[in-house]
Amino acid sequence: MLDKNKKEAIIEKFKTHAKDTGSPQVQIAILSEEMKELASHLKSHKKDNSSRRGLLKKVSERRRLLKYMEREDAAAHADLVEKLKLK
Repeated sequence: MLDKNKKEAIIEKFKTHAKDTGSPQVQIAILSEEMKELASHLKSHKKDNSSRRGLLKKVSERRRLLKYMEREDAAAHADLVEKLKLK
């Protein structure tokens, strides 16, 4: 779980307008950070299957949002993938 300050920093970095908190760019960036934290947790807690399931849900949600962005705005998708170093 991301703490409030970290989440606000991610929103500030990836927002598309002044009051943006829920655009696909922001959601994908937050999911990516949460996935990093869960992956590091699972390295030390190998048998934590509920966290593993949560990680898989986040992966599929991010994949769904990335497909949506690619379909709707290919330029923004390419920019976001480059910023987050995905693929």
